[in-house]
Amino acid sequence: MCLHQQHLDTEQQDEFSSEKSSGHCYDENILEDLTRSLQQCQYREGYSYISTYNIQNPRDDHVVAGNPYAGEEIIGFRMGMLPSMQPNLFLAVKAMIMARLQVFVGLRIEFGCGSVGYALEEGKDTADTRHRYRPHIVKISSLLASNVCNPITEAPHHKKATLKVVHKHGPCSHLNQLGDQKMSASDEIKLLEQDQLRVNSIHSQLSKRSGDPGFRGPKSTKSAIPVRSGQTIGSGNYIVTVGLGTPKKQLSLVLDTGSALSWTQCEPCVRYCYAQKEPIFKPLESTSYANVSCASELCNALESTTGVSPGCITSTCEYGVQYGDNSYSVGYLSKERLTLTSSDVIENFYFGCGQNNRGLFRGAAGLLGLSRDRLSLIFQSGKKYGRYFSYCLPSSRSSTGFLSFGYRRPRKAFKFTPLSSLTKDTQFYGLDMTGISVGGKTLPITASVFSKAGTVIDSGTVITRLPPKAYDAVRKAFRQLMSDYKAAQSYSILDTCYDFTGVESVFVPKISFFFSGGVEVEVDVSGIIYAVSQSQVCLALAGNGDDSDVGIFGNFQHLKWEVAYDVGKERVGFSPSAC
Repeated sequence: MCLHQQHLDTEQQDEFSSEKSSGHCYDENILEDLTRSLQQCQYREGYSYISTYNIQNPRDDHVVAGNPYAGEEIIGFRMGMLPSMQPNLFLAVKAMIMARLQVFVGLRIEFGCGSVGYALEEGKDTADTRHRYRPHIVKISSLLASNVCNPITEAPHHKKATLKVVHKHGPCSHLNQLGDQKMSASDEIKLLEQDQLRVNSIHSQLSKRSGDPGFRGPKSTKSAIPVRSGQTIGSGNYIVTVGLGTPKKQLSLVLDTGSALSWTQCEPCVRYCYAQKEPIFKPLESTSYANVSCASELCNALESTTGVSPGCITSTCEYGVQYGDNSYSVGYLSKERLTLTSSDVIENFYFGCGQNNRGLFRGAAGLLGLSRDRLSLIFQSGKKYGRYFSYCLPSSRSSTGFLSFGYRRPRKAFKFTPLSSLTKDTQFYGLDMTGISVGGKTLPITASVFSKAGTVIDSGTVITRLPPKAYDAVRKAFRQLMSDYKAAQSYSILDTCYDFTGVESVFVPKISFFFSGGVEVEVDVSGIIYAVSQSQVCLALAGNGDDSDVGIFGNFQHLKWEVAYDVGKERVGFSPSAC
């Protein structure tokens, strides 16, 4: 940052103009210059202060330090958080600069005998500019996992179906097996390792790599279907509860925008069923259940959906899917009555009735597929909901979110970006990322870095993955702005970590992602840093292994945003939300 200095005596303060100084340009010598000024001026408590100023309106000043009665909230904190009452104003200035708050559009330091003013070379001081440069100020305790459920106070009310969303590892989920305990460090590492397996699977699909000999799950005595590495990618972290059958049975399913075929475990378990919280679904007890024949058009479409040719036994269609984390499900393609809410029922819903299942679903009964495929819930309910759905994920594991089907008007309008042509023939939702900013400054990343492999948005991937060149630029900028904090060792896939032991609050630079159509997603601070413990807090982004690997806009960066998938109009929208 380059600052221009202006010296003014006391009488000139009110005439502080918008003209830039033609004097020396200060980069890293601000503190030295202030020291010299302080040696010449007598500091008088109650008069000396630091203020931001509006270059176009010099009288529009905001006191930020020095005056004990200056209580205006500016740059996110009150004066009492600064050491402004130390016997030397220099300490207050240094604290602000070392905290990386030197990104003021304007800065003026008043002394008993005059003042020193600084202005950014770029010039204009606007509310938008101040917002972009202003860092997040966050208490570390607010980022650490809680073992108490704090649900959102109000879910959206509209005529379409809305389901509650919970994190499967959090206290709001009845699937949580930890009780009042929090996830251990080893559990956190496993979660991130599973995340990488999912990413690897997505990369494998979209790069159309060959040579995989395929996977074959444990064979069933009734099913000869081979389960190979196909078009499915692994379990996510968010759960919704739906009703299946007549009478309906409540089942908790993992919502997944990267998978098409919905399925649940069914009795009889021919070979193996993993432990789930609710009773396993019994088709024979439902009056609306039916198998799908091998001659069905949807049976023949299974291969394009799962990557596995369907099997056929006694004229009944069989499916098989395997996920990136080595979970799998084998069973019958079936149709049943699906109940989302008491007034939202889908008849003849096609799903997989799994009789041979194994995996890391942590008590969930199965999966709810929301991808761009004819077998997904979105397409099967297209006439009812217009192939439109949105979600707002829980802002933390101890909170709740929602999943809505059908258009609704949010409190703040959605900003839509078109789906990318790069993923047109896949089941993924592709986006055209155009840039990234850190600390209010757009990083110098060439457009080809993003366009080479493209980007997909995925509700099941936790950590956003960026092309190496883009991630290197983000990491460098973030580390520079966080350089005054103690570094910590890398944590699994996260390589930029800090030890905040003994620190109550920290300044975290803002990060924004830009997409085609002029859409900016300013990531909430809860989606910027991944807090394992006070001594292990990391930047919640990671790089891909190669620039040819597709980027993934993961769910951690969706927090505090409602994300709308308007599949009919081929676009994805973002709206700030309180959830």
